[in-house]
Amino acid sequence: MNLHQFRFVQEAVRRDLNLTETAKALFTSQPGISKAILELEGELGVDIFARHGKRLRRVTEPGQHVLASIEIIMREVNNLKRIGEEFSKQDSGTLSIATTHSQARYFLPEPLAQLRKRFPKVNISLHQGSPAQVAQMLQEEVADIGIATESIGDVDELVSLPCYEWQHAVVMPANHPLAQHERLSLEDLAREPIVTYHPSFSGRTRVDQAFAARHLKPNIVLEAIDADVIKTYVRLGLGVGIVAEIAVRDDPPGGDLVSRPVGHLFGRSITRVAFKRGAYLRNFVFSFAEMLSERLSRALITKAMSSREGGTDTSDYQL
Repeated sequence: MNLHQFRFVQEAVRRDLNLTETAKALFTSQPGISKAILELEGELGVDIFARHGKRLRRVTEPGQHVLASIEIIMREVNNLKRIGEEFSKQDSGTLSIATTHSQARYFLPEPLAQLRKRFPKVNISLHQGSPAQVAQMLQEEVADIGIATESIGDVDELVSLPCYEWQHAVVMPANHPLAQHERLSLEDLAREPIVTYHPSFSGRTRVDQAFAARHLKPNIVLEAIDADVIKTYVRLGLGVGIVAEIAVRDDPPGGDLVSRPVGHLFGRSITRVAFKRGAYLRNFVFSFAEMLSERLSRALITKAMSSREGGTDTSDYQL
């Protein structure tokens, strides 16, 4: 048995047992993948996959155990590579970050600038996607570190820690009638057309739950994944916007838009930092995490990563 066979089995499961897509992802041929998997099954003496003709239909019960072992083996192979890079390249290499558009646009620029200053030999690869995609990129080891508000705290394969707490803000044209109010109510917002995030982004669930709890139905006329897009449509008069407070933090006073904090309506959300459980973290990954929050110490991350339980104990961490 060899690493190529393990990689083929792992990728086939990730591609929903579609060997054509698996071959494309691994830049090889479908017959070659089928042959390698059959040879591995022959060597192990068990069927990893149940088949219908030549098509893979499902992972068998022994196949589930084989897959679990393969995941450990491939994770440790990647760890070996990182250890080699750590000690041979001396703080050089690539930091791969998976995050959402809002974090990439508003939260990460300053920490990334600090990282480049401290580690000039480290290149940065920034992958943007939905919170679910961030979690997936971490699980597939496309990224070393993930930053998002939703999803990443609910995956057992990941270790996540709180990074910072935030609230929503309502943004509107400076001449809008609601701009005369310092403290807005849900009833105020329910009377207005609303431009806000797609349901899977930036605490949108809290917004929906708050309206539902008061038996109010918001008139959401446009959904987007990027706060800059939301603000653009607010400027065009489509409605008032509900965005993360960080998206309006640096807006100049006296500009064409004004904002009002609405944590009293929707509560406060927590953005989390996550890593794949059991992954070896290079020195600059720890350093970058510490740049994200003064509470994200190397000691805390190491303790969380060494835990073998599902979920993450954050009892030592208070925002």
